[in-house]
Amino acid sequence: MLRIHVDETALTRVTIGSDPLWETVLAGHQLTPRGPKTFTAWRQRAGRLASRADALSSALQLLHALAPPRTGYFPDFLTPQEGQRGLEAGLEALCATPRARLRPELVKAFDGRRAPMWVRELAEGRSGRVRQVAQAVHTVHRTLVAPDWAGTDKLVEADRAVRSRALRDGGVHGLLSSLRPHLRWQAPVLEMDYPESRDLHLNGRGLCLIPSRFCWGKPVALEDPSLPQVVVYPVDHSPLFATEDPRALGALVGRTRARVLAAVETASTCSDLSRRLGIAPSSVSEHVSVLRAAGLVVSVRHDNRVIHTLTPLGRGLGRGELLQPAVER
Repeated sequence: MLRIHVDETALTRVTIGSDPLWETVLAGHQLTPRGPKTFTAWRQRAGRLASRADALSSALQLLHALAPPRTGYFPDFLTPQEGQRGLEAGLEALCATPRARLRPELVKAFDGRRAPMWVRELAEGRSGRVRQVAQAVHTVHRTLVAPDWAGTDKLVEADRAVRSRALRDGGVHGLLSSLRPHLRWQAPVLEMDYPESRDLHLNGRGLCLIPSRFCWGKPVALEDPSLPQVVVYPVDHSPLFATEDPRALGALVGRTRARVLAAVETASTCSDLSRRLGIAPSSVSEHVSVLRAAGLVVSVRHDNRVIHTLTPLGRGLGRGELLQPAVER
């Protein structure tokens, strides 16, 4: 059990983010043959690609050596805070990992396992080996994670809509309480299942919550208490996240549906939309269903409510960003 003690100052510094490095490292954990059925199609595609591409196969071997599936620990330096600013910023920070951090984190990661020579050279801080790790992460992300980043973004955005709604309704306490069952908030302590029992005191520092597509089962946190703290937790993969159907875009006509699309800019239930727009709940539900089938709205169940929010595509269409005339070159 990990108990995160969130003092009053830290409460004001709780944020929600996303991080492609965390997604990439955790994606590697889902490649085992007995992995979750949710990732079966993705895992099969990854296997086919790895069998045809030596670079991907080598990158996966390296990543699995450092962060093997079904283990309680992998080095914190694989997921630096800068990853929240994007993949390139995260990889640059990884390459700049201080030598003083490399050795102790690798010693812990290979406790009970024999470290190959390249890991020993990595522990010595050889820049070529550090760059090799960064390149492996980049290869796995580019080949296996980036091709369906829109799907990842949709799942993460839906989760963020739930958290935003909880924050709006109940403040930071409401936000933290909404993280059940993965995390349990009993002020001032946020609890999560963890391989070992320990307490982490934020002492006024912030906490970044990162919803993740490839995190599965239990949340993940950094081992080093001195680092900027994050908690990565699984998003909901429920069937309410409809697959986009290009043919459904043809149904997107009419003033009423456009009003519904604009109103969903703020995470809402059908009852909220009905009251706000003065439209019957049954009609709102029908419009939302069409918008969801077209990939413009995503819906997620939370407690006894279904909350709707815009996908990146829906947000762009609603703001007119997809309707700008092409610029001649």
